[in-house]
Amino acid sequence: MKSMTNSVKVSVLAGILMVASAGLAKHLTPSVKIADSKSQFQLADIIPVAFGGWTIDTTIIPLQVDPETQARLDKIYNQTLSRTYVDPQGNRVMLSIAYGGDQSSNMAVHLPEVCYGAQGFEVQKSGRSELRTDYGTLPVKHLYATNGPRQEPITYWITVGDKALTPGLDQRMQELRYGLSGAIPDAMLVRVSSIDSDTGAAYAIQEGFVRAMLSGMKPQDRARIIGNFPG
Repeated sequence: MKSMTNSVKVSVLAGILMVASAGLAKHLTPSVKIADSKSQFQLADIIPVAFGGWTIDTTIIPLQVDPETQARLDKIYNQTLSRTYVDPQGNRVMLSIAYGGDQSSNMAVHLPEVCYGAQGFEVQKSGRSELRTDYGTLPVKHLYATNGPRQEPITYWITVGDKALTPGLDQRMQELRYGLSGAIPDAMLVRVSSIDSDTGAAYAIQEGFVRAMLSGMKPQDRARIIGNFPG
């Protein structure tokens, strides 16, 4: 009889734990999209066509993706923008921005390492770096991609919700913070690149370009690109 009573207690306890676990999982499942609480915008409108001596140049077209890759990108992102800018000295920088309103696990940002690799480039990771601006220091990632004679140094970062970061652990932790609060963050991937065999010079030009672009943007638009910095 005592053994039966214990069995009943174990069964009841197991049932309670199963119900509690189900309830907790439901509670922790993100359900509110941060993007829905933000004002609508268009990338083509919030990124200036001219700033700090840089103007749009139509003679160089940014990397074009194949139809299969483009179809995947269309599922991930709500908006994309690709432009090439040139300064008075003839330096050219290609800008590519992608925005996704749903940064849940099945909407993960499509990283440049993947995009370039899919287009036949050999991508060499140069590691993390920092880009200092008048609005805070951006954590960025430097890449170097080659395809035959084409050599393309790349700088990029990701903004998840209200914070700019590099992909990997920082990105996952930011997504987890939102998830635990029941929210689904949006995400912005900003990439700048140039055709140059001198990576040091290219990264310096790209840094100056980013600084000029941010200075030419309205505060609310700039926050979408780099998040909100303390102070």
